[in-house]
Parts: sequence; structure tokens; C-alpha cells
Amino acid sequence: MQPVSRMPSATASRFRRPLAAAACLLAVSLAPLSQAAPATPEREVNTFIGTQDDGNTFPGASAPFGLIQVSPIGLHYAGWRYDEEKILGFGHSFVSGAGCWEQGGQVSVLPVTGSIAPGGDFDTGDAKSFDQKRYGARYTHDGEVGQAGYYRVRLTDYGGIDAEATALTRAAAERYTFAADAGSGHVLVNVSQANNRHRVTGSQVRVVGDRAVEGQLTTLSFCGGHQYTTWFRIEFDRPFKAFGVWGQAGGTPGARFSMESEHDPYNGAWLSFDLEDGRSVTAISAISHVDIEGARENLRREGSDGNGRLLGFDAMRKRAQADWARELSSVKVHGGSKDERSVFYTALYHALLQPMTGSDADGRYRGYDNAIHVADGWTYHEYFSLWDTYRSQNQLLALLRPQRARDIGRSLLAIDAQGGWLPRWGYADFDSNVMTGDPVTPFLADLWRYGALQGMEQEAWQALWKNAEGVPPLESRHEGRAGNANYLKDGFVFYDRTFPAKGMDVDPHQGGSATLEYALADCALAPMAAALGHADAAATLRARAGNWRKVWDADLAEADTGFAGFPRPRMQGGEWFTPPTGSYDPRSHYGFHEGTSWQYQWLVPQDLPSLAQAMGGREAMGRRLDAFFAYDELLADPEGAARKAWVAGPYSYYGQYRFNPNNEPTMHVPGLYSLIGQPWKTATVLRAAQTLFTNAPNGVTGNDDLGTMSAWYLFGAMGFSPLMPGSGQMLLHPPRFDRIDIALENGRTLSVRAPGANDGVRYIRSASLDGKPQAATWVDVGRLQQGGTLAYALDATPDTQGWGTHVADAPPALCPAVVQ
Repeated sequence: MQPVSRMPSATASRFRRPLAAAACLLAVSLAPLSQAAPATPEREVNTFIGTQDDGNTFPGASAPFGLIQVSPIGLHYAGWRYDEEKILGFGHSFVSGAGCWEQGGQVSVLPVTGSIAPGGDFDTGDAKSFDQKRYGARYTHDGEVGQAGYYRVRLTDYGGIDAEATALTRAAAERYTFAADAGSGHVLVNVSQANNRHRVTGSQVRVVGDRAVEGQLTTLSFCGGHQYTTWFRIEFDRPFKAFGVWGQAGGTPGARFSMESEHDPYNGAWLSFDLEDGRSVTAISAISHVDIEGARENLRREGSDGNGRLLGFDAMRKRAQADWARELSSVKVHGGSKDERSVFYTALYHALLQPMTGSDADGRYRGYDNAIHVADGWTYHEYFSLWDTYRSQNQLLALLRPQRARDIGRSLLAIDAQGGWLPRWGYADFDSNVMTGDPVTPFLADLWRYGALQGMEQEAWQALWKNAEGVPPLESRHEGRAGNANYLKDGFVFYDRTFPAKGMDVDPHQGGSATLEYALADCALAPMAAALGHADAAATLRARAGNWRKVWDADLAEADTGFAGFPRPRMQGGEWFTPPTGSYDPRSHYGFHEGTSWQYQWLVPQDLPSLAQAMGGREAMGRRLDAFFAYDELLADPEGAARKAWVAGPYSYYGQYRFNPNNEPTMHVPGLYSLIGQPWKTATVLRAAQTLFTNAPNGVTGNDDLGTMSAWYLFGAMGFSPLMPGSGQMLLHPPRFDRIDIALENGRTLSVRAPGANDGVRYIRSASLDGKPQAATWVDVGRLQQGGTLAYALDATPDTQGWGTHVADAPPALCPAVVQ
């Protein structure tokens, strides 16, 4: 999750509405859908989930891992919010669920009516007439549809226009149906404005013949990062009768080309259609990050029928929803309410949107060296929110979509080969350097552990070892482990808010959390090093995994709770950081990225026994976990306590000591109960967390972060969750549904059965794998990849002396403390 430092402070809570009201509103808006077709998985998806309260998802159309998306844009920094007043246009590129500004919306297209002439509704003598904030259309949620692969909304301005969108991987379609009394209609193609916060630094547009428009625009990326270019082509199913372009000089009828910079902020083209012979206009579009020929080829191959004719809207929608049906039906849930199934399938939908396809239909892609390369026989991917996705979404794809995960891993290695270093937050064709720590290491270590890097192991190892041992040079765009010099020398990343950064973030700015992230990453890489024959490197990495101790202040105590021992940032000379107040507060903002010492104290999954010892033992750790989760409140109010006790604003990272379900650093913590012999508490906490995921616009807690929070929910609902990266360990816990069948790509099926799971909080009485008793609270992912039946016997009351309560039931530490 990424911060929005320029967001108005009231935004986080201003639009939060009661859940029941939001659910009723959504039920009304989707009523026509439920009557029109049976509830197949793609129709169970509700793309409005996460579009309110800074979930930052988009409601429009996309294919699985699609290069192009079509969705409305408004004034919200992420592109869209459910309660926007107007649709400014339909953009053609979106990132799902991230927490920063500049998230797409390029090539803003809007159907309108009215006169385009001097003094007209669109005054060609005034360039400001073509500002989308002026001409944006009001709309209604009544009848609005958001399914996997299909979106529909009615614009209530301009006489009423129905807008529909669908999308394949590299081409999309929009259909605009004008009112019956509209004799003519226009389509505005705005290339100088994207969403309200996505800065366009330069753009070109060209009208081609009487059916097409194409061009390019250069924009700044995520969190104010580097510039990148998007090329596009749009073809229409009928000729336009008139056209023109607008720019700094206003509108020019009949002109075919316009080019402007951000200093002249209005640029675009209009295309006018005679509606006498039909009220609908269909536009087929494609984009490319390579060049204009890439956009043209993407449209030819995926936007046409193979015989030179454009693919009709309904034909494309049928293909798009068939693609989603195949993707989503690979996981079948049994039981639960319609709302619960919608939450599940929408989470799966969101988890399968990214990383996005980056190579064009001909295999070409733009690498991190700004050169054009070819992915021959595989798909290059872009947009890697690694600080988020390494914790859940990566493992979900590696389990459910191993071939896709292999291509993702290969893409990261291509970035290293072409750009010189592995990325931190890869955006388009460069590293934005957003966030801190070393997320690419646990990400790739898990891909190796799940078998997705076969044949690329040594290449991956070399890239990861270079990353773990070095720092990219100043001239490199990559930041890498910017705190490595001190970390390798003294075992910690020092805390220095003045340290120069190549982007918005750099590790010494958050030295406490960066140290914990580095140590976790070192441990995750150690098994890979050992398996590939690098014994000395493996030993070094395992030793460095204990560096969490270097930022553990055993004397740091908190009066309010009575707990002592917390992580704390250190200065370059080794002294503990002390703020001007004279004392360090474990709930303060100093030294921890998007969290506090209270929240980061748990980020030692590589050696939980040692962490428990540092906290005073397993029982003391349990009491600290109880305080962290407000466990007594969860027992007293299972359905409502989580929202009351845990949820602050989506960007309220600091001043907190409780579990934060809005963000990633604490998402592994519910499982820690199971690792100290209290698995019934893991069950309680996960069930409470699931109450935060609802079939409503505010149904995602905080930013969804490219499917990360959705993947976390999915693992909780399926009855197993990843533990320490690189270990392959999967924690067992009660699922959300009575039965879940997972079709694996190897042709096998993993079935999770837990009769009674739908009936509320339930606790594991016993477990078995293919009929054999499973006493341990964990299983290796390799065993799950073989398929079979994971069965749970559940009970309404916990057995505090039974299943999973013994020390031997917990998994071994991946990097246990070295006894001297």
C-alpha cells in the first residue's frame, strides 16, 4: 500500500457510509443483472467492490492480466470513486487497488451530443470548452452493471446515453447508444487529460481516414515517477460524417492532427456520427507501450475477426466473459450466501488482474533499457507492486496459475538483464522505487519454492545474490537495497530522513522496518542458495536473517500496556533514535514504513521461537497478540468488533498499536497464534477479518493493492495460507465455505472440505489429508500441488488442549538462531 501525501485529510472518512445502506444501493443497481442471467462465476463478480473508501479498484472491463482496461474516470486520485458526481471519460489503462496518485485513465473517451462550433455547446473558439472537468457527464447507478469482462452505465446528460465496455487481453470495445431523438452524436477523444491526478506531459492525436483515430501520450507514473509513453488506436464500426481536433488554439473542424505539451493542457479530437440509421456507435481500441505499430497490431489481432472486419461488441463480450468463466470456475465454492460467493469471486477476479500483460500481440515489449525486445513463446508482464504482492498474491498465482507465475518470474529476470537490477515497484518500463525493504527477494524465492523458476534457477540466483550483496550505482534508475552498505557492515539499516532518494521512498528513511524486511529477505533466499550448491552464501544469508535483533530494544517499554521489548530504529553510529520528546514511543511514526513498532514487531516469521523468547516466552507472546487483536472484543462481538477495533482511515498508519487490516505488514500475524499453540485464536481472528470483506462498494478494507488484500482474503477463505517466504509452508486453518474445489493446472484437484464452515466461527477438531490424520498445523505447498482432499472436522467450541496445540505441531523455523 502506498501513501497519498497530497490527499485531503477528510477524504479517508468523508464518504464512509453505513454498510447496510451501501449494500442496499448495490442490490438495487444490480437487480436487472440477477434477473437477466444465471449466477455463473463471471456474473457473481461485482466490480464495484472496492470502489469506495479508497479500495481504489476500478469498475470497468478488463481481461485477466489484461494490457488494456476500459473504465470511467473522475476526480479521485486513483481514477474513480463510487460516489463521483460525473464521469469525465472512459479511460483505457488502470492499475487496480494501488494507493498512490497517477494510476492510469489515459485516452479519455466520452460520447456527447450538442453543437461543436464557434459559440456552440463545445465552443471551438475556446479551448477550455474541451476540458473534461467541464464536459463530463452525470450518470446513474440505476441499471449500472459491473461483471467480469463487462461494464454498463447510463449517462444522464446529453439526452441520455448508454455506455458499455468489454475487453480482451490487448483490445477492448465500447458501445455508445444515443437517445432515440438524437440525430447525431459525437465521440470526444481527449489525450491531454487522464484521471484527475495522472499528469500528461505531452500528447499527439491524428484522425485517420473516416473510421479511426490514433496517437500517443506521455505521462508521469505512479507517485510522481518517471515518464512513459502509451500509444493507442481506436477504430469505429461506421464512418464518421465530420471530425476535428482541439488544442491551444481551440477547435479546428476538419483538421486531422494536433500535438501539445502539458503547458498547453487541452488536446484531442472529435468524431461526429449520423445516427439516422442506428443509434449505437461501437469503438474498438488497443494500446501499446512499444510503439504505434504495436497498438495497430494488437487491434488487428484481437479486435478483428481475422478477416479484416472489426469484432462486434457482443462477439467481444462473449469471448471476454468466456475467458473469465474459465479463469474463475477453476475454483468452485459450495455453500454460503449469494453475497458471500460474490465476495469470494470478486476477490479472485481482483487477484487475477495483475501484473498486467506488457508484450504486444507480436511479442514485442519495451524493456528497462528503453530498447524493444521480443518475448518469444511467453508473455512479458508489467506493473509489479512487490512490497504488497510478495505476501499473498504472488503465492496465490504460483499455486493456481503456475505457468503465469513462470512468465512473471521470467519478466523480472528480463528486467534485471536489461535494466541492470531487479525492481522494487516496477511501473511500465522502469522502477518507480516506491516503498522500502527488499520485496523482490521473497517474491522470487517463493516462485522458486513453488517450482515456477525451473530452468531459470541459476539466472535467478545470480540476480538475487547481486541484489542482496550490492547497491545500484548512482546513475542507475534502480534504488535496490539502498541501505545495504551499513546493513552488510553493522547488521542494520540506519535511520536517516535526509538520505538521498531516487523516488518517493528510500530504505534509510524507514531504517527500522527496512532492517526487518532485509533480514526476512535474506532468510527467504537461503534455502535457494543451499539447493543450488552455494553453501557459503546460504550460511551468510541464514546468519543475516538474525539481524532483526540489531533493531530490537529489549529495554523499550510501554506504560499503557506494560509490554517491554520492541523494534526501534538506530542512527548511523549505532545509537538508538530518540525523538525531540526525549523518549521513543512504539506507536510513533519514526523509522517504520506505513506502520509502527507495534505493528512491525511481528515481522520475524523466519524465527518465531526466538521472537517469542524476546517477548518473554510463548504465553507472554500470546498475551501481546491478544492486545494487538483486541481478542476479548472479537469474542464478545464476532460480527462487529473487527470494524470497531481495527479499522482506522485507509492511510492512518501511525499512532496505532492494533492490527491494521488495511495494509500488508501485519497480514501474516493472525497465523502466529497457531505457531504458539493457540490455533483456535487464529480461527477467531481470520473469521473476524472476513467480516470486513463485503458485497458493497466499501467491501475492501483499504487499498486492494493489485489484488494483495483480495488474495489474503482468498487464502483465509480456502483454509490454508502461506507462511514464511521461501519455506513452502502453508498454515492450516478453518475455511470460509463447507467445500471448495480447486482445479490445478497439472490436471489434479485440491478439494477442501469442512462441513459446518458456513455456520459462523468454527474451530478445528481434527484434520486429514487424503484420509490420513494431519496433526501438524501446516503442510508443505508441494503436497497441496499434488491435489487430493484436505478435510477438516470443525466444532463450535475450541479444544485448547487438542489439535495444533503442541510445540511439535508448529513448523520449524526456516532460519533458527545459531547457537554459539
